[in-house]
Amino acid sequence: MSVITYRQALRDTLRAEMVRDENVYVIGEEIGLFEGSYKITEGLLKEFGPKRVRDTPIAEEGFVGAAVGSAMLGLRPVVELMTINFSLLAIDQIINHAAKIYGMFGGQTSVPMVIRTPGGGGQQLGATHSQNIELFYSFIPGLKVMAPSTPAEASSMLRAAVRDDDPVLFLENLGLYNSKGEVPDDYAEPENDNVATIGRAGVAREGSDITLIGYSRMASVATQVAEKLAEEDISVEVVDLRSLRPLDRQTFVDSVKKTGSAVICEDDWLTYGIGAEITASIQEGAFDYLDAPVRRVAMAEVPMPYAKPLETAALPGVESISTAIKETLSAVGKRVG
Repeated sequence: MSVITYRQALRDTLRAEMVRDENVYVIGEEIGLFEGSYKITEGLLKEFGPKRVRDTPIAEEGFVGAAVGSAMLGLRPVVELMTINFSLLAIDQIINHAAKIYGMFGGQTSVPMVIRTPGGGGQQLGATHSQNIELFYSFIPGLKVMAPSTPAEASSMLRAAVRDDDPVLFLENLGLYNSKGEVPDDYAEPENDNVATIGRAGVAREGSDITLIGYSRMASVATQVAEKLAEEDISVEVVDLRSLRPLDRQTFVDSVKKTGSAVICEDDWLTYGIGAEITASIQEGAFDYLDAPVRRVAMAEVPMPYAKPLETAALPGVESISTAIKETLSAVGKRVG
């Protein structure tokens, strides 16, 4: 096994898929000469040339639309949107075209494209550049929405997204790019067939007292919470959703049946958030097993502040999640420190 950053896992896997399949190309703003705002496309222009590494104007609707058209004709575009906030400029192309073409035309053509885009707060980028608006897209049939939390997941899930015949929104939280983790030594080989199953969650850590559910950055934070509470003899089972559409309800419902209680942590706003759908699924699938109401920990219901202390206060973290877990366990009569 090798230890690498989340950023390197994405870059090396993207390159491997371009080597493996000549129909894969990348398109977006400043991804060629500048090598991308987050350096995921570093070195690709030099290796593959301008036909397969396409720098575009600042026109998200235009180049996402071009990618949709090229995917319909047999190519496999990987679009880089500088942030998920800018996807709002291309939302018609994503929702009304990429997601619907296969169904509207009776399966005569597919749209095998990936839209890679980072989001999330914590970087002091202000309210319009720090949003988690994946709910917009998770709501739409015809799209797949993936949210890896570790370098190993980033690699296997990007490989799955590129090879899939449906449009995939691939979420990369800004706070994860420099995080490190183990990956197989051959993760960057074009012949590697370690391809994730889209729509399958995973149990990142086994536990018995309570289920903690998260995705993307919050799945990573959830693991930190579990490690911290283990020192207080609280056994937390961590479920990493990995995919928001399709959503693997069975994995987290089975976990709640095992533990009897659940806390959901998410980087988006509480009202109408991803956690609401998870809570409803738990109520439907594990109601008779619940010892306490499902708790949710999410971002404050405000546009993201720029000032660092306020931004930190607005985001969920280890302390707020730990408090929710202890309060839930106390409510069901489990002794906590």
